[in-house]
Amino acid sequence: MTELILASASPRRRALLEQIGVAYQVVPSSICEAVQAGETPSGYTMRLALEKALSCYRQLDRPGAVLGADTSVAIDGNILGKPEDEADAISMLMRLSGRTHQVITAVALVTPQQHEVIHVTSEVSFSELNETLCRAYWHTGEPLDKAGGYAIQGKAAVFVSSITGSYSGVVGLPLFETAALLQRHGVMIWQQGAGVKEHAYG
Repeated sequence: MTELILASASPRRRALLEQIGVAYQVVPSSICEAVQAGETPSGYTMRLALEKALSCYRQLDRPGAVLGADTSVAIDGNILGKPEDEADAISMLMRLSGRTHQVITAVALVTPQQHEVIHVTSEVSFSELNETLCRAYWHTGEPLDKAGGYAIQGKAAVFVSSITGSYSGVVGLPLFETAALLQRHGVMIWQQGAGVKEHAYG
């Protein structure tokens, strides 16, 4: 059975892996997330997922399978990153108000033999928002580190009128596709004692 290392400290991705019974260890990676010239939202998201996994893989003191992931929010072909401040968050949310946007999550798996990258795009529709509501949401503290300035699994659930695609992908890890990816590379799902195993890798 292949050991899995998650190249992320995200509590959402950890919870999703545990939901499908995957045992893993955490070795967070840090990369530059700037968008390159001419990069599409899907291309950007896939590149970051792979770079995270490769960055983590290079830190390992023995071979393993490394899972990296990245989630982007896009509208009108433009990527909305994490808001810099309150004004930025309100601007993002008002741009999404009453419209349908795309959430792209890419998942990369790097092993000693090869690497593979997949991505899933979901369509999320927002109800009509106003600045007072967006400002109140900002002050919950939830939008600060979220792509697009919102968390569908949190308080922003009240903004979402419909979703087409993978709910878990919008949260941060598309479970159907991720489970298939892991199993193709020898990582088991539905394991007994699944969850995080700390400090085994350096």
